[in-house]
This record gives sequence, structure tokens and C-alpha cells, in this order.
Amino acid sequence: PQLRLEDIMAIRQNIPDVQFIAPRLELGTVPVFYNDIGDNYELRGELPDMIRIEALQLHQGRYINALDIENSRKVAVLGKRTAEVLFGNKACIGEYIRIKGVEFRVVGVFGPMQIKPWTESDLESVVIPLTAMYRTFSTGERVDYFVCSAAPDVLVSTIEPQVRSLLKKRHNVAPDDPQGIGGFNLEAEYRSIVNLFGGIRAFLWFVGIGTLLAGIVGVSNIMLITVKERTKEIGIRKALGAPPRSIINMVLAESIAITSVSGYLGLIAGTFVIGGINYLMVANNLEPDNFYNPQVNLTVGLGAIVLLILAGAAAGFIPAMQAARVNPVIALKDE
Repeated sequence: PQLRLEDIMAIRQNIPDVQFIAPRLELGTVPVFYNDIGDNYELRGELPDMIRIEALQLHQGRYINALDIENSRKVAVLGKRTAEVLFGNKACIGEYIRIKGVEFRVVGVFGPMQIKPWTESDLESVVIPLTAMYRTFSTGERVDYFVCSAAPDVLVSTIEPQVRSLLKKRHNVAPDDPQGIGGFNLEAEYRSIVNLFGGIRAFLWFVGIGTLLAGIVGVSNIMLITVKERTKEIGIRKALGAPPRSIINMVLAESIAITSVSGYLGLIAGTFVIGGINYLMVANNLEPDNFYNPQVNLTVGLGAIVLLILAGAAAGFIPAMQAARVNPVIALKDE
């Protein structure tokens, strides 16, 4: 069946768990010109919710809004590559272009968040209000397809049957016809990706905690050796009246200093490595799917520093207690 704008409105009104819904009507490639500069670009009619669902970002200006739809305004949002061809480095907001000979005012420039083979068409497209497309190009209130998203805490799999059922009822399609209304749900793919990265994250935490524990044991052994080598010094301190607390504080301070300084240097080195990788990716225009925009989260960095201090205190606890129990008489005889 041919979808129509009234179907989209019916879904919005009757299924409250649908948060955003955005139809699209495509007229194929059409001539788009600014003065004498132009080419054929894909023309799309959309509603404002499209940018809230698709992985799109604005580079200039704004996207289609509710007033554009209500008043069927002749405004256009250009794909980034379209804007570069038509305007070069010139500011394009407020300028007028001709779409199939009809003037539209440019209000924004957009593009995909990540440039992939399947997002190339976004770069070379022109988006206008769906109602303006109906009125200007006499397409009738039809819709090629639509995308929708579920409200927070609602699974898409729970609203998909409701949407299909409503559309089948509106278009007199048999309820048990699996092919009557086409569509696909990305929830399963999304959940599998989330689970995959959750497993990777858990593995990295396991490796990190294991490395930290190994470091604590190593620092603790170093401090035990240090306490053993400084037995006479500790004995002299205690003979001169140093309380056990001061001995403990001395050993703990050294342990925390060793752990914190070395850990902080490692954190800085890791940050520079990630920054270098990010720089090389940007310089070479590389954006791998699973390694996009690498960076060190500030909260994670501060948490790591606090954890290093606690690890240093834990590593020095046993050596500190051993130092506090040193007998000054025996210690002074130590060679």
C-alpha cells in the first residue's frame, strides 16, 4: 500500500510510546542551481523529527522546523557537499537557490556524523519541508517510507506490532499477512553491538584490575625490602621518640608517592598515545567504525588518579605495619 501523511499522523496520535516519527518523500535527483552554478541532487521532503532519529549533524544554520511545515515554507537544508559545490567558501545561509526552477531560501547545512558508503547520499542531498514538496511539486500527500523511535524505557519491539497493526487496518491488509507492511527493526542489531562492547569493556576492566593488583603486590614487595634495608634508620627514629604513627605515615607516603607518580606518568603517556592516534586518524581522514574519536574521559582520568592513591596506600600498609613493630634495640644492632 502507498503510505500517506495521514498514516504518520495516525501513528503519532494513537501510539503514545512512539517518541519521534519522521516520514520521507524522495523525488530522485533534480536540478539545483545557485545563479549559474548547479548540478543534479537528491531532493527529499521531510518533517523536523528526521534529524532527531538519523545520525545527522548541523554544520550551519538550522534544520526544518514546525513553522516550516505549518506554513509550507520554501526553505531548504543542503547536504554539506551540495553546499560546497554551489557556494564554495561563501556563507550560504539566507541565500536563494532554484530547485526545478523554483526558488527556495537556504536555512542550514547538514551532514552525517560519520561518512560511510551508506551516508554518502546525505552529503549530496537537498531537504525541504514535506508540506512544501506537496504544494510546490504536486506530489500528493504520499510518503515513501518513515523511521520512528521508541520513548525512553520502551523497546522498539513492543511498538513495532502496534505500528504494523494500525497500518494494516488503515490500508485493509489482512492482519496475518506478514508481507503486507514492510519494514525492519534495528533493535536486535543494536543490542548485539551493545552486548559485544559490554563484553569488551568487562574484559578491559578485568585486565586493568589484574594489572593494578600485580602492581600493588610489586610495590608492596619493594617497600618490604626498603623497610628491611632501613631497619637501623627506623630504630634510630623510634629511639629518639618517634611514635609508631609517624613511622607508618612515612612508609605510606613513600608507597603512595611511588604508585601515584608512576601511575600518573603512565596515564599521561596513554593520553598522548590516544591523542596521537586521533590526530593521525583526522589527518588521514580515517574513521573506523569501532574506533571513532578516541579520547580519555576526564571522569575516568580523575578516578584513575584516586584509585592509584588508594592502591599506593594498600601496597604500603603491610610494610608500614612491619616498620611500626620494629624493636629499636634490635634495630640498632642490625648490620
